[in-house]
Amino acid sequence: MVQKSKNKSASVAAEPKRRGRPRAYEPDVALGRALDLFRKDGFAATSLDDLSAATGMNRPSLYGAFGDKRELYIKSYQRYRADARAAMIEIFRGEVPIRERLARIYAAALDIYLLGESGPRGCFTVMTAASEAVADPEIRTMVLDGFSELDKAFASSFRFAKKNGELPSSADPAVLAQLASATIHTIAIRARAGVPRKELETIVKGAIAVMCG
Repeated sequence: MVQKSKNKSASVAAEPKRRGRPRAYEPDVALGRALDLFRKDGFAATSLDDLSAATGMNRPSLYGAFGDKRELYIKSYQRYRADARAAMIEIFRGEVPIRERLARIYAAALDIYLLGESGPRGCFTVMTAASEAVADPEIRTMVLDGFSELDKAFASSFRFAKKNGELPSSADPAVLAQLASATIHTIAIRARAGVPRKELETIVKGAIAVMCG
């Protein structure tokens, strides 16, 4: 009588079982998608279902990774500010004539504001965070810190230009910095409203002429 062969699977060592569920998302990618959604629609108009669809994560996963909707909004705003800072920092640090420096800063800002799959996204701070700042102290602090940081960076640039004789002795770097920041804000609003880049660049050229004239 022929002896039956043993089950093949019995002779193979069982593979160790994987523990836990594999992560089905990349936190950095998910945060970027949430940022895009908040920036486009604002806080109130963005639902948890919208965020779930955009990130590919269900509600429990969203809560586990980022906290509630407000916490996710704040993390998105922090990410936006970090990205914007990274895009601008080398331009602010570079030792170039003030007119060229300002032109580069505004060109970089327009690159940020005019991007968007469904249209120009504008500035997170101006278009949505400033509205939330009215009722939320933490967001208000972040917005004011952002304004102050931008003013200081511009003021430093104008002080450097004044020291190098590019500006008259009567020039006030602090006042010029506020004008420079105000120009950033107005092109952000106009970009979101659909004003063409060419028109925005005309505004920028006029503002630089006033500040450096």
